[in-house]
Parts: sequence; structure tokens; C-alpha cells
Amino acid sequence: MVDRKRHPSKEIEAALCYAESQGWLVVATGHHAWGKMYCPANLSTCRCGEYCLTCIWRTPKNAHNHARALRRVVDNCTVTDTLKRGN
Repeated sequence: MVDRKRHPSKEIEAALCYAESQGWLVVATGHHAWGKMYCPANLSTCRCGEYCLTCIWRTPKNAHNHARALRRVVDNCTVTDTLKRGN
């Protein structure tokens, strides 16, 4: 079980659980965005120097597309990919 507040959308919550299973930190902020996701490495080499940090919206226009976008951020993270391969 996660040690954080659950997202109201089941699809987005599933994407957040996927991110956590890949080592990402999910923090519910309770401000404008529902929360943020942080890459486990958080290096400047990740995502062209922008770090792997992504906002999680509370009520996106399309929850399915937002969940897919969150998974895509995790899957396209160069550092997470390197950690998976063991390099």
C-alpha cells in the first residue's frame, strides 16, 4: 500500500503505482496540481537538463490521456532506463 493520498481517478492512480514501482517518488502537494512525480536519480542529464519532474493534475480534461502521459514520462526517462538495464 502506498504512503500517500490516493488520486481520485483510477486510471491516474494506476499510472502513479506504475511510476512508484519503477522507483519514482510521488508526492501529493494539494495545491494547484494534485501532486508531482520525481525521478529516482533526479540528474541534470535527464530530460535535456530539465530533470524528471512532472505535475499530476487533479481533474485533467481526459484522465486516460493524462495517465498515458505519466507512464510515457517514466518509460522515456533515460536514467530509469539505465537503472533497468543495470549499466
